[in-house]
Amino acid sequence: MNAATLPVIAGIDGSTTAMTAAYWAVQEAAGRDAPLRLVYVTKTTHSAAEYAEDVRKGHACLHEARTAIEAMGTPVTIETAVVDGPPAAALVDASSQAQMVCVGSVGIGRYARSILGSVAAELAEKAACPVAVIRPDSDAGTHHDSGWIIVADNEKPDNHAVVEQAMREATIRQAPVLLLGTDGRPESHAALEREIGDWKSRYPDVRVYPIANRAEVTHFLKKHHEHVLLAVIGSSEAGEVADIVGHGHALFPHSASSALVVRPRCA
Repeated sequence: MNAATLPVIAGIDGSTTAMTAAYWAVQEAAGRDAPLRLVYVTKTTHSAAEYAEDVRKGHACLHEARTAIEAMGTPVTIETAVVDGPPAAALVDASSQAQMVCVGSVGIGRYARSILGSVAAELAEKAACPVAVIRPDSDAGTHHDSGWIIVADNEKPDNHAVVEQAMREATIRQAPVLLLGTDGRPESHAALEREIGDWKSRYPDVRVYPIANRAEVTHFLKKHHEHVLLAVIGSSEAGEVADIVGHGHALFPHSASSALVVRPRCA
């Protein structure tokens, strides 16, 4: 199976948070002309009866999710699978044969790390493909300027792939892009404008706006209140996902955003 035919995976567990991520994954799969694979991962159990009940629940959750997605009318091939857990390890393993894995963020706690469920946190740091961590209040599956996509233009080795993925997401979501520059010096601003010109030539339908002196995505979210749909970051920044999805909660009274961690597969 080549990369172009690999599925987009959505983790399903019966929760509305997971379904929000699945709706996001529908648009992702349709935009890539890829199949959508809905995956339920069994929990670690201690008896055959518990395992059988969990498998039954998994099939029921997948049926419910599939029915809801088919009702959207989006032309996408849907696959379903129940796989053995634990969930984080199973999805990390599945990521080696996926274009992207989409999961929901769960729980808002006092500390940044607890904002993410353990599955989302482990996937963000260990997956072999890009990982989308979707907030439950995201406008997943919708278009029409539902928010900004933000990405930093910096000198990190994977930055070109990161910005490229942001442009692809903007195309799929029909959303504008804020490209965060490195500093406020005139020569840096001019370089950022040239960079934007290059991206616009490749993605003429995407509206791209430069923001100088805002190199870090997390820093931008702390200081601004724009409606951000998605923050696109590199794998070296995976540890910041908790902070990104946590803003917007009372303990993090700033912009909220779903997060996409870019891996080499999307280069």
